[in-house]
Amino acid sequence: MTELTLADADPVSVLLARLQQSDQVTDALGCPGRVSGAAEAPWPHLVIGHGPGGDLRDLNWATAPEVTLQVHGDPGGWPGKAELRRILVRCAQIAQGIVEAPHTPGRPVINGVKPSGPLVWSPRRRPTPMADEPLSDPASVTTRR
Repeated sequence: MTELTLADADPVSVLLARLQQSDQVTDALGCPGRVSGAAEAPWPHLVIGHGPGGDLRDLNWATAPEVTLQVHGDPGGWPGKAELRRILVRCAQIAQGIVEAPHTPGRPVINGVKPSGPLVWSPRRRPTPMADEPLSDPASVTTRR
């Protein structure tokens, strides 16, 4: 087995796996199978991805990358802005719990989750118009190996 490096410390995959397995996230979204890295049915759907910001520091042992959480609703407009916001805030709070989770050897250690941006309502960019709009809340996730 090759030795893992800082480049292997991917907070998105760690957070994605954690939230996919969370009963609380499943409850917030209504059923399992609604957390991934792509905006896709079933709706509402939590999308986790790399954010545009973050801090790579000295690339030695710790970084503070940005992870983005987005909740997408049904193209028909369901469940609405207020409910999507509620779901997103619940999922962000659940994501913060990863700091206290037991560490898996060989995986990144996440020692802090700090919401760093406002909730933003923005239209989804698709070739065909969509009635729903995602909320996004960038969360800074500090990782170290």
